[in-house]
Amino acid sequence: MRILVTGGAGFIGSHVVDAYVKAGHRVTVLDNLVSGNVKNLNRRARFVKADVRRKEMERVFEFGRFDVVNHLAAQIDVRRSVENPVFDADVNILGLLNVLELSRKFRVKKIIFSASGGTYYGECARPARETDPPRPLSPYGISKLASEFYLRAYRSLHSLPYTVLRYGNVYGPRQDPHGEAGVVAIFCQRLLADKAAYIYGTGKQQRDYVFVSDVARANVAALLRGEGESINIGTGRAGDVNRLFEVLRASHPGPSSFERKPARPGELFRSVLNVSKAALVLGWKPRVSLKDGLAETYRHIASQNQ
Repeated sequence: MRILVTGGAGFIGSHVVDAYVKAGHRVTVLDNLVSGNVKNLNRRARFVKADVRRKEMERVFEFGRFDVVNHLAAQIDVRRSVENPVFDADVNILGLLNVLELSRKFRVKKIIFSASGGTYYGECARPARETDPPRPLSPYGISKLASEFYLRAYRSLHSLPYTVLRYGNVYGPRQDPHGEAGVVAIFCQRLLADKAAYIYGTGKQQRDYVFVSDVARANVAALLRGEGESINIGTGRAGDVNRLFEVLRASHPGPSSFERKPARPGELFRSVLNVSKAALVLGWKPRVSLKDGLAETYRHIASQNQ
């Protein structure tokens, strides 16, 4: 297949590109490199530096004649979305609409869209199912949910197939520990710098931590399955912050410490996804345990710091 991956120089996107290339597909990466990194680019993929909101996208589609567009390019900083919701909507909604219009015009056969299970469901007394009512509390979560409605509309109006993948808390190699990044990457950098890690509140906050290679496999499965579906991609298990730190410090040969900080206002206590639909529809299950994934992530970040 001829596949366009927007945001393909980013953390998750670059792993998806690697998986597509390994599967034998012809891949074009589109990224404006604002948060993506040229070091993440797969040498066997074509790279185009561009912004999904701009007019030059039409030339990319006209030249590429893509079978599938995997749309990962996004504004992903929740705090920035609160501070500047107009910018968040500009990138996440208008950027998507530009991709959808060009996909319709150039007869793309399918859209795969990266959504956010972690921001949709609110507090999870049990693992959240795709049929649970969404309760996004940030402009970022709202823009991702609105995008799903646009995808449904384009499928109905223009017969444009899609699959939505709702991710849990994705972690792994290439995740940027600076700015709005995952706690795993931040902990690794603090350990390697011999600095105390910060744990906010009790540290018992629970998230569904899913390893990035498992996420990439779900994107490969979605090429041929899951049409018209929104599907949770996680582990179905909740891990807390205290345990994350304990597992990571076991991989660290040097001294380690942490400091307690006040709980952050508005932070969810428990977010975890039911992934039974992914097994049924995509034939996908997570393979990498939290212990193994954390160890691999630590080794990668340590190697980059040498």
